[in-house]
Amino acid sequence: MKTPTLALLLSAALMAACSPKPAPEEPVRSVKLLTVAAGGLVSSTEFAGEVRARSESRLGFRVGGKLLQRPAEVGQRVKAGDLLAQLDPQDLALSSQAAQAQVSAAQTQRDLAAADLKRFEDLKAQGFVSGAEIERRQASLQAAEASLRQARAQGSVQGNQATYARLLADGPGVILAVEADVGQVVAAGTPVVRLARDGARDVVIAVPEDRVAQLRPGLPAQVRLWAAAADSPATALSAVVREVAASADPVTRTYQVKLALPEGTPVSLGATAYVTLAPAAGAAPAVIKLPTSALMRSEAGAPQSTSVWVFDAASSTVQARPVSVAGADGNEVVITGGLQPGEEVVAAGVHVLAPGQKVTRFAAAAIQ
Repeated sequence: MKTPTLALLLSAALMAACSPKPAPEEPVRSVKLLTVAAGGLVSSTEFAGEVRARSESRLGFRVGGKLLQRPAEVGQRVKAGDLLAQLDPQDLALSSQAAQAQVSAAQTQRDLAAADLKRFEDLKAQGFVSGAEIERRQASLQAAEASLRQARAQGSVQGNQATYARLLADGPGVILAVEADVGQVVAAGTPVVRLARDGARDVVIAVPEDRVAQLRPGLPAQVRLWAAAADSPATALSAVVREVAASADPVTRTYQVKLALPEGTPVSLGATAYVTLAPAAGAAPAVIKLPTSALMRSEAGAPQSTSVWVFDAASSTVQARPVSVAGADGNEVVITGGLQPGEEVVAAGVHVLAPGQKVTRFAAAAIQ
């Protein structure tokens, strides 16, 4: 009788040992919660730009010819009247000589017509010629004088063109670029050098379409030079919007905006500058903003939509809810849909939670 009883006990023990153990309960996590509230949107977008001279001239010859020399080099400082480039003056000199020869010929014709008129006037006084002959000689003299004036004007033009073979700086500045080399044949007006005039400096930035409507000439801004030391007084400069482009760039689809720097600001041409534009005038719209740590990617709603964990105080659980993100405002994102003021969302650790999971409150703060 003992043997069957012992066997039954052993069988029960073996069955108990082989049965699966119950799964451990999901731990209740402590999460940081934020109370959703509407606050003002104060955006201070920063744009990268470069420093340029307010006046840049693309200088070229007023006549065409072969480039004989070009003393100007990139980065060279020049004064008004300095020689930048010179054309071969031989053809221009020959043209000037030809024009002077035409002046001499016209002068001779005029003198001959004047002498002829005087001779016929003497003959008329003696009664040998009629008045019609005098009128013809007067007309010939007037035509000769007109031809002389034309020849002199043409000679002045050719004389001026002979001086145009020398390209001179029209003001003090620095050479930004050279666009023609010695030996090259250039046409009239072809740029040879690009000169940045001394004086006022601008910061040029590119602004997207959604921001250009908020800009107008006279709007203040702050400029920070990338090369300036962090503790330098020149790190932050006051600037003013001077010019807003009327049309977008056909390639980048952005609008060029020029900001005037204070007079006498010691900045290098081409230096990198960061521009912080002042917010547009008027009341800032009320929006909901969340830290980036509260957002997550999920498949709820649209594919790869952005969601947040919303806390249900009655059941102490969290549920994922898709939200609409409009953009960034500093270190926070602007939410335009999916949340209502007064709701609580998880602010950190969103990737370790599951729908319907129980959580406990770690901390609460209001979003302003």
